[in-house]
Amino acid sequence: MSTTNTAANKSVPNWNASGDWFDVCKCNIPCPCIFAQTPTYGDCDGVLAYHIKKGQYGEVSLDGLNVLGLNYFKGNVWAGETKITLAFFFDERANPQQREALQMIFSGRAGGFMAQLANLIGDVRGIEFAPIKFEIAEDLSYWSAEIPEKVMAKAEALTGPTTPPGKRVQTINPPGSEVGPGAAGAVATWGTAITDEVDAMGFKWERKGRSSKHIPFDWTGP
Repeated sequence: MSTTNTAANKSVPNWNASGDWFDVCKCNIPCPCIFAQTPTYGDCDGVLAYHIKKGQYGEVSLDGLNVLGLNYFKGNVWAGETKITLAFFFDERANPQQREALQMIFSGRAGGFMAQLANLIGDVRGIEFAPIKFEIAEDLSYWSAEIPEKVMAKAEALTGPTTPPGKRVQTINPPGSEVGPGAAGAVATWGTAITDEVDAMGFKWERKGRSSKHIPFDWTGP
């Protein structure tokens, strides 16, 4: 899967995709990357999970499909110090037309925010189609994603001694949002990873208690 931005290609139809994104990563809470800073330990790896609530790629519906990424980088990505190493898992439920659409969007070849992010990607280790389970609480009290025997990522909303009951710890318009600014500005809801286990595509780790954040995404292209 190429990450070259070829959004100028007139064969790319108009498209949109909106839904939920979250990550769990190596950084301490709060992850500095969303503030366009260097990762806590100088490098970072983690899980990136996407659930498309509503999506359309030309005539192809993307409603309900999931995508999961694994990533690694060293240094401050937003400052141009480094490139991201990625691997992608796409929802095995997708039909051939949906699979093509997902790969076009997430490679950046269909334009939109992912075309901007593609400039930060150095290497794609591979792609697979897999069963991806995505779950998120309506009140954002928890979120999770799983690929059996390969990836398990789950987080609970961050709370503390002065957090009002039922309220969420949030950052508005962060300068390094991993899903872009969104239609009305990005709102990141902070969480604590309670499970972060990966053994796939050359990535392997097992930890908990590190940073997690949820951000809704709303993309259009080309």
